[in-house]
Amino acid sequence: MQGLVIKSTGKWYKVLLESNTTVNATIKGKLRLKGIKTTNPIAAGDIVELITKKSGDEDQFVIQAVHDRTNYLVRKSTNLSKQMQIIAANIDRVYLVATLKSPVTQIAFIDRFIVAAESFRIPTTILFNKTDLYPSKELKQLEALIKIYSHIGYPCHKIVAEDEKTVAFMRDEIKNKKVMISGNSGVGKTTLVNTLDPNLNLRVGEISSAHEQGKHTTTFSEMHALNSGGFIIDTPGIRAFGLVDLEKEHYAHYFPEMRDLLGKCKFHNCLHVEEPNCAIKSAVQDGDIFETRYITYLQLMNEDKTDPYRRNEFK
Repeated sequence: MQGLVIKSTGKWYKVLLESNTTVNATIKGKLRLKGIKTTNPIAAGDIVELITKKSGDEDQFVIQAVHDRTNYLVRKSTNLSKQMQIIAANIDRVYLVATLKSPVTQIAFIDRFIVAAESFRIPTTILFNKTDLYPSKELKQLEALIKIYSHIGYPCHKIVAEDEKTVAFMRDEIKNKKVMISGNSGVGKTTLVNTLDPNLNLRVGEISSAHEQGKHTTTFSEMHALNSGGFIIDTPGIRAFGLVDLEKEHYAHYFPEMRDLLGKCKFHNCLHVEEPNCAIKSAVQDGDIFETRYITYLQLMNEDKTDPYRRNEFK
C-alpha cells in the first residue's frame, strides 16, 4: 500500500494512507542503512510503500520503499556522525519567514537558505514578518532587502502573521499544493500556519526577552492537511543553515544574478574570487550584483567543509 509521510520523528513515521486514515509506521532496517548519509532517511512529504506484519494481536506498518523525490531540502546536521538532515521532500514552494527584530534574521541565513532551495529547484518566496513592530530605521532596511531579493527574482511580501489581510494572497498560491514554511525560531511560522487555517490550532511559542530568540515549539517537520486543499509543512526553527552536497565550483549556478554571466569570464574555470577579467566581479563593481550577495558567495567559497556547522558565523 502507498502513503504520504506527514511526520518523521526518526524512529516512528506518521503516514497518511490512500484511504485517508493515519497510521504510525517503522522503517525497514536495510532501508535505514542503504547508503543514505542522513540523520533521517525519510522526511515529511515522502511518498512511501508500506506492508503490514503481525506484532502480537496488532498489525504493525513497515515502510519498505521510498518513491523517487521530485526535490528535497537538506541542511548540514548537528549530528556529527551523519552528513545531512532532510527537512522535507516533494515541495511545490517554500516560504522563508524572516524578521528584522525579535529575532533578527541574518542576511547570510537568507542567502544560504535560498542557495539550497535553488540547488534543488524549489521556488522560494520570502515573507518579511512582524512589519508592524519596525521603527523607521528598520523599515528602510526592510525596503533595501526587498529591493535586493526582488531584483534577483524572489517574490517578497511584508506581512503580519496574525493579520489575515496581509497573508490572504497566499491562499490561492497554496491551494492543492505541498508547501513548506521555514525560518529561524520565533519568526512566526506556526502563527502564520494558524492564520492560514485556524482549524489547525497549533501551539505557538514565545520569544526569549533575554536573547530575542524563539523557543522551539515544533520539534519535527510536520505536514498538515489544509481545509482549502493541499498540505502545509511546518518546520522546526533553524538557527544555522549549513550547505551540503554542493561543490564550491558550482555555487555561482545557485545565485540567479550570477548565472547569466557564467561563461563570460576570461578563464573557463573561473571561481570569481581572485581571477582577473572576471565578469561577476565586474558586475559587482558596476552595481549590477549587490555587494551583500557577493560577500555571502565569498564566505561560502572560503568556509571549511569539515565544520559541523552548528552556527551561522557570517552575520
